[in-house]
Amino acid sequence: MRNLNSIEQQEYDLIIIGGGINGAGVARDAALRGLKTILLEKADFASGSSSWSSRLIHGGLRYLEYFEFPLVRESLKEREILFNSAAHLVHPLLLTIPVYRDRSRPYWKIWAGMILYDFFSFDKTVPIHRMLSKTKFQQLFRAIDKDNLAGGAQYYDGQVALAERLCLENIIAAQEAGAEVLNYTEVSTLEIQDQQITQLTCQDQLSGQTFTVKASSNAVVINTAGPWVDKVCDRAQAKETTKTIASSRKMGGTKGSHIIVNQFPGTVDEGFYVEAKSDGRPFFILPWLDKYLIGTTDLEFEGNLEQIKASNAEVDYLLTETNNIFPTANLTRKDVLFTYSGVRPLPNQEGKKPGSITRKHILFDHRSEGVNNLISLIGGKLTTYRNVGEEMVDAAFEKMAKPKQPTQTDKQPLPGCQVGNGESIEQVISQCQTKYQDILTAETINYLFSVYGARARNILALIPENLELATKLSPERLDIKAQIVYAVNNEMACNLVDILRRRTTLAMNGNYGLDLLPTITEVLKDYCGWSHEQCDRACQEYRAYMEANCIPDYQLDNSLVANY
Repeated sequence: MRNLNSIEQQEYDLIIIGGGINGAGVARDAALRGLKTILLEKADFASGSSSWSSRLIHGGLRYLEYFEFPLVRESLKEREILFNSAAHLVHPLLLTIPVYRDRSRPYWKIWAGMILYDFFSFDKTVPIHRMLSKTKFQQLFRAIDKDNLAGGAQYYDGQVALAERLCLENIIAAQEAGAEVLNYTEVSTLEIQDQQITQLTCQDQLSGQTFTVKASSNAVVINTAGPWVDKVCDRAQAKETTKTIASSRKMGGTKGSHIIVNQFPGTVDEGFYVEAKSDGRPFFILPWLDKYLIGTTDLEFEGNLEQIKASNAEVDYLLTETNNIFPTANLTRKDVLFTYSGVRPLPNQEGKKPGSITRKHILFDHRSEGVNNLISLIGGKLTTYRNVGEEMVDAAFEKMAKPKQPTQTDKQPLPGCQVGNGESIEQVISQCQTKYQDILTAETINYLFSVYGARARNILALIPENLELATKLSPERLDIKAQIVYAVNNEMACNLVDILRRRTTLAMNGNYGLDLLPTITEVLKDYCGWSHEQCDRACQEYRAYMEANCIPDYQLDNSLVANY
């Protein structure tokens, strides 16, 4: 339970606005380096761009075409760090590139790109690339489109299937290092006096209570609000006037949409990086939790950031282009299990094609706009969040004129990788399988460890006193009732979207999670103190969210969906 009155009595060295992956990374780094830190997120952690990515931890092979070599190197270095510090969440992923004679990237260009990619990842722990002749490629992938096929390439990158949990573990790590972290807390005003932000006026979105967060005398405010960066800047107001920061537009994000489908004929449980047959645009076909994640699109976006949805045209585009690569897939709209769409927090570069806008991040110092202690993050990738956090905290120390403490995040594992007692994670899993063998199957225990890492022990510990919590939420899933209780009591989940979409993946595995609502609300009433009225209201809000953001327009009148 957060104590807003206590927060009002404090003064903070570092105030972070935005609880996506970059804000979480900044908070963790700052707290570990001893700064009195608070993070404020207007919705839920990872509820914006961090939750809507392709879930890749990668160097960005395409960035080589735009000569963004430093970004590629930075990304590949960070990929290796995450393989170690978040080993339960970030895994190597084999990607295959089919090369066609009639597309924009010929065989020689892909080959050159592979050599460069290996060069920039000289310290990697995954195998180097290999090129495939047309004959070899056809032997390995018999179902793939053979029209004008020239051969192919294979290389390794990383995948974080549970991107929201990667963000959450950084939030938890920051909290355990002493940071205050608040979701559902909107910043309404940043008060400026003598060119310094002195305090922030905030509103608790859960209770409606308004409160202030005070900055210490040499505090720094970090704006990691992603696509909302400009909106936050608009709320910076000089105390002696009503004037806000007179700034040019900084953000110019593009919309990216994805679809999730079941496995289909021709796939072999590995990823594909392909060019669309119709327009040559690259996209991914990726294995994701026994399903396939397909995306992304890349469209200019000027709409409402609070409601972003994959259009029927985008869904059809991804289905058509996947069928063009795998003719036997025969995917139709009926095969789509889930869609999601978000806006990339890219810099405003008017006149450029969406795909050519730089993906490198920029730390914008607002000193040039009359505010000496505000830094905004423009851009930023899921892969490089840890380095962004390090750079931001370094910049904060410099502004504070304090001796810079070294970062710890490049070596310290995230909470799910902290086993303790000199044991390996394999030993812990084996011990839990023995301890709970009369209650849960080994398969379920393995699944919990794949999601929570070593913290799965905390969920298992809930069960002996309440055996009902060992019950599966549905026959088709390995998720159990204890996860719902843990999400609310230990992971700051406040509503059903938090629980089904970001603490678990229950929303994304069929029927948009709507069929699970009766079971989940019973758990919330029995074990979390939710009232009947609260559960009814939460169900209505959940369905409204799914209809507005995830259920395709063509499915909204579908009787199967309407029944839930």
